[in-house]
Amino acid sequence: MTAEDLAAGTSTGIGNLLAAFAAMADDIDLDTVLKRVILAACQLVDARYGALGVIGPDQTLSQFITVGLEDDEIAQIASLPRGEGVLGLLITEPQPIRLHDLRQHDRAVGFPKHHPQMTNFLGAPIRIHGTVFGNLYLTEKNGGEDFTSTDEQQLVALAAAAGVAIENSRLFDESTRRTRWLEGGLNAARELLEQSDDARNDLELIAHHALHASHSDLTVVLRDFGHQRGLICEAGDGVNAGAFIGQSGADNAQLEGLTAQSSPLLLTLEDIDRLLPGAPPATISTALCTRLADAGERQFLLFGRSERSTPFSDVDHEMVRSFTSHVSLALELLRVHRQREQEAVFGDRDRIARDLHDLVIQRLFAAGLSIQSLRKYVSAREPLERITTVTAELDATIRELRDTIYSLRSVPQITPSFTSSIFALVASAFEGQDLQPVVHLSGPLDAVIDPEWADHVRAVLLESLSNALRHADAHCITMTLQALPDRLELKISDDGRGFEQTTSESGLANMRRRAELCGGTILISSPLGQGTDVLLTVPLTPDD
Repeated sequence: MTAEDLAAGTSTGIGNLLAAFAAMADDIDLDTVLKRVILAACQLVDARYGALGVIGPDQTLSQFITVGLEDDEIAQIASLPRGEGVLGLLITEPQPIRLHDLRQHDRAVGFPKHHPQMTNFLGAPIRIHGTVFGNLYLTEKNGGEDFTSTDEQQLVALAAAAGVAIENSRLFDESTRRTRWLEGGLNAARELLEQSDDARNDLELIAHHALHASHSDLTVVLRDFGHQRGLICEAGDGVNAGAFIGQSGADNAQLEGLTAQSSPLLLTLEDIDRLLPGAPPATISTALCTRLADAGERQFLLFGRSERSTPFSDVDHEMVRSFTSHVSLALELLRVHRQREQEAVFGDRDRIARDLHDLVIQRLFAAGLSIQSLRKYVSAREPLERITTVTAELDATIRELRDTIYSLRSVPQITPSFTSSIFALVASAFEGQDLQPVVHLSGPLDAVIDPEWADHVRAVLLESLSNALRHADAHCITMTLQALPDRLELKISDDGRGFEQTTSESGLANMRRRAELCGGTILISSPLGQGTDVLLTVPLTPDD
């Protein structure tokens, strides 16, 4: 090789290296930077295959980004490397490695099924402030040649520059995530405190903002009803959220020590399965769980991510507490505001009751006495009967007014929401049972339900659950309650044995009577051996 060739080769190598540096610095997004690093490495040393492995806290590869493999090839490989064999050597001994045939190395463990066979190998660690962030792995130099010492030097230089680019990108990513968390918490608090939409569901709103603030795959709100009744998922958003809502679990011991001030709890797949048995499998593999600070309630907010999502970082752990504090403060302010509104309404009711008692009833009573006094001036039969009729009507009016006064003063100062009462009723009905209930609620139930109708709906639900638990011998009982534009529907289904006899129909008659009282209809279907379906429909149109 002549001096001119050597100089040209050196110039080309420097040019390629500078081009690789420029490619890495072309974007600030962390995932994009990692992809650009491995692409630049492959182009720099002319490798067919390349990978960048990010080292996790447990000293295994938490992320593995590949170049050169097609999507269908990746799909056929059972699992991506976790950091064993030669790849693990770079983790335990972070020094550049250059091999003629990695299959002949002492640490070689072979390739998984459907993995392309690879021979020559070049690897180098990526360091950030003296700590190994990950490793670059390159195989199969084009042309069939081995990687050279020049390739190794250039890869080491590229790895050093990659460390700077990755650190800058990571700092930017952390800043962006903090901003997203803060904005999500503030937006959730703002919408909670807005009073313009009476049909909204506060917990669904929280789950929605939590999902987008955390970039999770699923968020759910769990409520602990105490007395060993376990947890029930009241709201959720994200992948398969509808299948989680209504699921319940009795094993909530791991959340006993969790307070609104403590750090969020990192849950594994096994922990999630214990909290919500029967939930769709493989939806999420890990989760962060924190408690919402709400007076008198034990509610938990769970952020879940799938196996393919980015693991929760220290920033996520930190910002979960910030998000929860904003939401919890908004819930407390909202609770106080609603309590004051309720107290103002009850104050007006008390004032109206006093006015009716002190003014209206007294005047009616005085008028009745005056009319009664006319008897001594009248002797004819017809006027006396007329006086008796008028005084009787006045007495009836006074009695009705007194009933109205008692009803005005007997309303409890704080009443639970309709949906909360439904969850509490279900939890109480299933207490001590081996079955776990499945509850699906949808629509603005609290806003559309009439309080009197709510009592009838709860009565039908309780009677149906009681019949199913005592007589159906069912393995699964599902309750669906939804508010549609023109009606409210309650459906209770079980997979039990159906009606075997109809000698006692008092319970069914009670349910039909309840349906009539709220202007609705009830359909009961129970073929032998095929389970039972109870469908209550209550109209919500103004005419009804």
